[in-house]
Amino acid sequence: MTESILERTNVNLLFIGDIVGKGGRRAVREMVPELRREFNCQFCVANVENIANGGGMNAKTLGQLIPDFIDVATSGDHVWDQKELELEIERFDNVLRPANMSCKQPGRGFAIFRNPGGGDIAVLNLMGQVFMRPSARCPFEKAEEILGAMPRNVKCVLVDIHAEATSEKAAMARFLEGRVTAVLGTHTHVQTADAKILPGGTAFISDVGMVGAEASVLGRELDAVVDKFRSGMPRRLPVVEKGIRLDAVVISYDPETGKASKITPISRMSNV
Repeated sequence: MTESILERTNVNLLFIGDIVGKGGRRAVREMVPELRREFNCQFCVANVENIANGGGMNAKTLGQLIPDFIDVATSGDHVWDQKELELEIERFDNVLRPANMSCKQPGRGFAIFRNPGGGDIAVLNLMGQVFMRPSARCPFEKAEEILGAMPRNVKCVLVDIHAEATSEKAAMARFLEGRVTAVLGTHTHVQTADAKILPGGTAFISDVGMVGAEASVLGRELDAVVDKFRSGMPRRLPVVEKGIRLDAVVISYDPETGKASKITPISRMSNV
């Protein structure tokens, strides 16, 4: 099955959309090993900023996924929702926070990793500015700065652009076209229908989606979210922990050039 979907000569990597809560963590542990086998992916990246009770992350929840199920974890505007992470993040070499946050914040937003499938992979985590928290600096300038210092031997560069506006994500993809392997949008929890390979060999999708409940609003209880919108009042929005759907993409690329040749969206229901 794998050989009929993706070229054998290329290297394939799996990128998983925003993982929400305990149900999302459970679905990743159930489904990712099989997905990695099916699509011959020896490297897996996931956005994990909502794995702890639907908001933030900590060492305990990260330890349930890293390194057995995912190789690198990215994040976004909810990265510091769990206060303990401020002290814990330095323990993880493979957990990233947005690179265009203040340099005074702990952790890092960019790193280079060895892919068992061949070559190195640079993973860059960025956060958008449009309709987002004002703490984010210009992601375009930060991307330019990091790419300018990239070692020449690193051919595969994966960018997680955690942003609200589709226009900002698409602009980032065009800005980096031909210079990175993939620009993958996260944050809105809805898998978009615009997955494509740009002419310069960069894979793009506005939003990968989420690992969260199918019968929910972005992973939260339906009635609570509807009531919040109708009343305009503050409401607790519990995470739905069952009926989980996993959204992801598989990127197929040439390890010699870093150019992507195929992006395959995935959306499957979990059995747990």
